[in-house]
Amino acid sequence: MRPDQINRYARHLVLKEIGGPGQAALLGAKVAIVGAGGLGGPAGLYLAAAGVGHITLIDDDAVDLSNLQRQIQFSQDDVENSKVDSLAKRLSRLNQDVFIRPVCEKLTPENAMTLLQDHDLILDGVDDFKTRFAVNAASLELKIPLISGALGRFDGQISFFNETSNAPCYRCLVPEIPPDAETCAQVGIVGALAGIIGAQMGLEAIKVITDAGQNLTGRLYLFDGLKSQSRTLTLRKDPACPACSSAP
Repeated sequence: MRPDQINRYARHLVLKEIGGPGQAALLGAKVAIVGAGGLGGPAGLYLAAAGVGHITLIDDDAVDLSNLQRQIQFSQDDVENSKVDSLAKRLSRLNQDVFIRPVCEKLTPENAMTLLQDHDLILDGVDDFKTRFAVNAASLELKIPLISGALGRFDGQISFFNETSNAPCYRCLVPEIPPDAETCAQVGIVGALAGIIGAQMGLEAIKVITDAGQNLTGRLYLFDGLKSQSRTLTLRKDPACPACSSAP
């Protein structure tokens, strides 16, 4: 590392769980973030600050004034501009060592493999199940592990999927699209919650890349903001999963 990088990442370098080898792994990592909004924003900020060498941002949405209540990576000047372009500029200003690739395109089952290939890790922070299923399917096919986060009104969740062929995938947790699925526009969301869960997705990614601590594979982390409580549930591979099961 260059002298300026040693200074920039000094607080990582003194951590025995990360150190020089872990920071080198971060600098060499390629991470795809699907969704540049409430979860992808804070996750991207922390991963860029951590020195993740290559970050791909995938989202076809534009910044709306209503986003600013929780998506603090944007400013009022970004309204009506592309989310990925605005976030890419923010991340580049934060750390010029990081290569940021904005992809202003909606991820679909047809393009997911192309958009996600050649990455080491995928972060999914989108708010619709069809896209989540497409991300999960591509993650399985490409054998790229997946960190998925989700938000409710005052609650959130995170898990780590597809680490190995024996690990659960996203559809072991959500086999089919819930018939009563609602968006934050319909039910509301407290703004600070996005920062909490998005930052935790960033932390999980740093742990996975540097092999620090115990990751969330086979576990589902749940956070209740109203009660200020969290718990972790065991999540097992579903032998009848429609995505990762070998059963007919």
